[in-house]
Amino acid sequence: MKIQAVLLLAGMGVMEHAVAETPRNPISVHVLNTQTGKPSQGVNVDLEQQQGGKWVRLASKTTDVDGRIPAFYPDGKNFAAGEYRVTFHTGDYFHSQQKETFFPDVPVNFRVTNTQEHYHFPLLLSQYGFSTYRGS
Repeated sequence: MKIQAVLLLAGMGVMEHAVAETPRNPISVHVLNTQTGKPSQGVNVDLEQQQGGKWVRLASKTTDVDGRIPAFYPDGKNFAAGEYRVTFHTGDYFHSQQKETFFPDVPVNFRVTNTQEHYHFPLLLSQYGFSTYRGS
């Protein structure tokens, strides 16, 4: 029994080390509906990068049950410094809720200067307003 416990603890130490070394996806989003006080599941979001004066789509995903897209940057693609845009398609979301909205899309332009940092975008959303900031 003691040997199993020691092996289990040793294995956990190895796993903790492996998890700590796993690179974190550099971009994530979180959408909360301030009218309901709940996460906004089902919001379609696009990630684009400005390349040669044009916006190029890198990813399109939908928020999960917690209103999150925890790993938004495409796997296997080099995260480069530059101009990016996250666009929340809020009109589609509110239409699916049978509600009107004044803002059919919420584009958030941002600049990446340090590719070793994480960029998190919380969106606090209502039918007639929104707020966002750089989270952690």
